[in-house]
Amino acid sequence: MRREKRTGISSEVRRSVSTIAVLLALPVVIGLIVMILYSSRYQAMIRRMDAAAELKPMLETTLAEDLFSVVAGRTTFDESGVMRTIRQIDSTLDQLTGQTEGNGHLQLTVARRTMDTMEQYVLQVRDGMEARNPVEEMEKTVDEVRNVGRLVADMLDTFITEEISNATATSRTLHQWMWAAAGGEVLLLAAALLYSRIKTDQMTNSIGSALGSMEDTVRRIAEGRFGDRVSGVYVEELQELGDQINEMANQLETLMQETRQKSDHLAKAELRTMQAQINPHFLYNTLDTIVWQAESGKADEVVRLTRSLSDFFRISLSSGADWIPVPQELKHVSAYLSIQKTRYRDILDYEVDDCEELKNVYMPKLLLQPLVENALYHGIKTKRGGGRIEVHVRIGRGVITFQVKDNGKGMTKEELAGAQALLQEDNPTVQKAMEPGHSGFGLRNVDMRIRLFYQKQKGLNIRSDDSGTEVYFTIPSWTREEIDHDESISRG
Repeated sequence: MRREKRTGISSEVRRSVSTIAVLLALPVVIGLIVMILYSSRYQAMIRRMDAAAELKPMLETTLAEDLFSVVAGRTTFDESGVMRTIRQIDSTLDQLTGQTEGNGHLQLTVARRTMDTMEQYVLQVRDGMEARNPVEEMEKTVDEVRNVGRLVADMLDTFITEEISNATATSRTLHQWMWAAAGGEVLLLAAALLYSRIKTDQMTNSIGSALGSMEDTVRRIAEGRFGDRVSGVYVEELQELGDQINEMANQLETLMQETRQKSDHLAKAELRTMQAQINPHFLYNTLDTIVWQAESGKADEVVRLTRSLSDFFRISLSSGADWIPVPQELKHVSAYLSIQKTRYRDILDYEVDDCEELKNVYMPKLLLQPLVENALYHGIKTKRGGGRIEVHVRIGRGVITFQVKDNGKGMTKEELAGAQALLQEDNPTVQKAMEPGHSGFGLRNVDMRIRLFYQKQKGLNIRSDDSGTEVYFTIPSWTREEIDHDESISRG
């Protein structure tokens, strides 16, 4: 981005006075200057016409022939040099456009945009060759390239015609200026007065713009938009004031960020405290089940339940870490469902993906277990004949989607609307997340933690009908190095 030049009021006044003095002192040489100027313009027109003429063979024949060689299999796309030719044409058109004014500039602008269309057709040929599309289809695209090339060549003809007209007008104007040189002093005086007026207006506008920018910025900061900064101040006498306003805004923004960070850390600490609370009913029921299996002489079942319970609490605690590898989170869910399967063997079936390939990807712990618990107690347990819970993982480009699905009784439209309303609040609070729910940490808790840890506007999504309920969420696939260094991370 081009940086605007700063000016001072006093220096601009001195510069304007000096410029006027120079203009008034140069009437003697005005004729020479004009002759040199128009001669240069005339030569520039000739060069532009030559450059435009050199492009026509490339547009009318070279590009289409090179592309046809690619389609015919005589050469590869890269070896054909088609893109190099297009870049050369684009570069020349850009240079000519920057040097041309009036109708010629318009013709070159349209020609340059038309070249973008040609490039799209060329890329279609490349992609079609890679996809092994039919030759007839590729030939049609080559014909489109040839037609577009002819169209651009016609535009260059129009441009050259316009340049010839301009050159003629320039030559005529040069002669007129030679005859009008006698009146140069009067014209220069008028130009000096006009220049003085223009510079005065520019300085007035610069000062007004600078003051307006500072006023608008201060107003927006007062409204709470601390990211706004003063810009557009190019008057040296006002620059220091703008810098002070920006420094004030920086300090306010820093304080607000620190306040938000402290608020997030406090919320995470409160949620972490909730997670540390072991559900006594689940523990008592599991221990009772283990005792019952032991009394029945089912040693293998006792070992399995004990190991599942051990895995469940070991991963739940994770040495105080907030982040654990994805396979550990899935193992935690499996341990939970394995225990519950013993208690509800006649009504519960389940499936959990393992995803060992995600062992280096981390996520906040205990995001899935509350959703599974909710599916069990409100979907499967209350459904006659039991059902199935599935936990699936879909790996995308840089993201992971987790899905907890059951074929339980589902939610009514009113229940679904209520659950979705809870999860669509713009500013959920930890207090709401901690309110007693129907299960475990509850949907609010999981939704709140996803928003907090990933700075997302939305956490959970719910779909439900009479065939069951699906709860899903998508999070970035972060490695240890991508997680905030302030977070506690499990060693796996």
